[in-house]
Amino acid sequence: MGPLLESTRTVPIVFAIVPDPVGSGFVKSLSRPGGNATGFMMFEYSLCGKWPALLKEIAPHTTRAAVLRDPAVPAGIGQFAVIQSVAGSVGLEVIPVNLSDATELEREVAAFAQSANGGVILTAGALSAVHRDLIITLAAQHKLPAVYQERYYVTGGGLISYGPNFLDQFGRAAGYVDRILKGEKPADLPIQTPTKYELVINLKTAKALGLAIPPSVRARADEVIE
Repeated sequence: MGPLLESTRTVPIVFAIVPDPVGSGFVKSLSRPGGNATGFMMFEYSLCGKWPALLKEIAPHTTRAAVLRDPAVPAGIGQFAVIQSVAGSVGLEVIPVNLSDATELEREVAAFAQSANGGVILTAGALSAVHRDLIITLAAQHKLPAVYQERYYVTGGGLISYGPNFLDQFGRAAGYVDRILKGEKPADLPIQTPTKYELVINLKTAKALGLAIPPSVRARADEVIE
């Protein structure tokens, strides 16, 4: 996104699944972007406050959570701040783990897992996607219940996710493209947030971890993978 804005300030740009467009300097404000770019936020930061509670709900014994985040981008800092602000209220101590290279990530998670009653919360970002399979593998290897922010982590073997539907965002972005082609300006089209969040559970992974998903959580699920 950054290189695109550096190369042109005239060609309209419509983005999707961007974590923090204002903090990253892509737009001036959510209501009036002000430049040649507009689009759809990945989610509002308040969503991150749901993840510690969800981890505690599905794994009540958990008292520590490794929060995997990228501290080099505003979204990584912002997500961790929200998680940290609510974790204490649900009885979780949170430990930041930087998403860097694979070897370092393996070492950090292994060190965290040496103490009991641990879990994982994965924040959203490019490095989360890059290391998706490794993170899912590490959670299984170290028997760590993990909460993810998007369903494709769960379809790939992760335990549970709560977050937006990315395909829906791309569809809505196409609507913005249509409006721009008909004469509207990106500067006047407000940044939009998701209209729906979905809960996805992988029961096979839960069984491997020895977890019984509470009926209250299953009842809220949009998708259950057997």
